[in-house]
Amino acid sequence: MKTVRRKKEWFDDEAFWRELYPFMFSARRIAEADGQMAKVVALTKPAGKAVLDLCCGPGRCSIALAKKGFRVTGVDRTAYLLNKARAKGRAAGVSVEWVQNDMRDFVRPGAFGLVINMFTSFGYFEDKREDVTVLENMFASLRPGGACLIEVLGKERLAKVLQATTSSELPDGTVVVERHKIFDDWTRIGNEWLILRNGRVKTFKFHHTIYSGQELRDRLEWAGFVDVRLYGNLDGDEYGPDAERLIAIGRKAGSKRLEKNPGAKAHHRDDSFFGALKRSSPA
Repeated sequence: MKTVRRKKEWFDDEAFWRELYPFMFSARRIAEADGQMAKVVALTKPAGKAVLDLCCGPGRCSIALAKKGFRVTGVDRTAYLLNKARAKGRAAGVSVEWVQNDMRDFVRPGAFGLVINMFTSFGYFEDKREDVTVLENMFASLRPGGACLIEVLGKERLAKVLQATTSSELPDGTVVVERHKIFDDWTRIGNEWLILRNGRVKTFKFHHTIYSGQELRDRLEWAGFVDVRLYGNLDGDEYGPDAERLIAIGRKAGSKRLEKNPGAKAHHRDDSFFGALKRSSPA
């Protein structure tokens, strides 16, 4: 694995993950992972038992897959979240390989039958070209016939439900106020979260790129994936105006099943579009 020195961005602040952990990873959300991973397996039909959970966070999906008999590698750049994952893995009595690494750097050629990226963990970087780098790493890490699944909040859904300010309260009385703003020609969303606890306020700001179904499909195909399909949820419903999530699944060609699948597309790169993306200055 390569390691590149980069300037710090918002996700490098471990205080962000510590303070927002109870809000992002509630007990209910963690408990839902078992059922979600059963649906992921049914949708993707992995090419073998080796799975990469890229941006695994506290390991909820990694552990759920390991309980189903998969050999899981969970990768995350944040030590705080990986420590949570290790503790949860031990408590669950499962074996998972936990790796601290950046998703822009982690590559293990031909090692996995399935790569997953869950819970809108795609699009963090100021330089949009780095999202394509991540997809290329995913593609390289898959064995022939393997599948990649990315789960995010799609731009179409966001445009329908976005509110400038929302708030919620945790069981311990902590109040989380969220402020949202679209910028950069509707390609990125800026977020400011205020944590009100015991009379004190802590503020965290972060931002990420938002993708429509077609934009995410284009980038997957640019990275080499074929038979790219979009779904509105993990049940496999179609991606449409009422879809709550954007699920994109692409495959790495090389299996007879893909070669015979009439839905599989030839790998074609539109250099007029993605060449410009590659050459463009950081967002």
